Amino acid sequence: MTLLALALAAIALWALVRLGRQTERAGRGHWRVSATILAAAMLGGAALAGARGSWIAAAALAVGGLWLTLASRKRDLPARRADMDDAEARSLLGVPAGATAEQINAAWRRLMARAHPDQGGTEGLAARLNAARDRLLKR
Repeated sequence: MTLLALALAAIALWALVRLGRQTERAGRGHWRVSATILAAAMLGGAALAGARGSWIAAAALAVGGLWLTLASRKRDLPARRADMDDAEARSLLGVPAGATAEQINAAWRRLMARAHPDQGGTEGLAARLNAARDRLLKR
């Protein structure tokens, strides 16, 4: 009985840790939360069924719980363009067509102060700002 209690406690701890790491956009996050809760319930049911000797039900619940866990981890990333043109880079940084290197770097620093992942921004936006700066300084 102690082993069963430890298994259920481990499943509950796993679910709490996974729910604490949810950093998805609004529509996708609900699916991951629901899938985590349902997967935890299925894995707990598998542990209970296995403790009572119902191996077929335990295996079915465990497979279902693991499938939900893995299916909810997949992230749908948007398709990204390989490169950007000068006009897109200028509009992203907010600099005019004839901007100097100092103006480009000043705009990049101003935007990066807010868009850096350490300041609450996203890695994607920071990467796009870096690519825009590199594109404009490379010409």
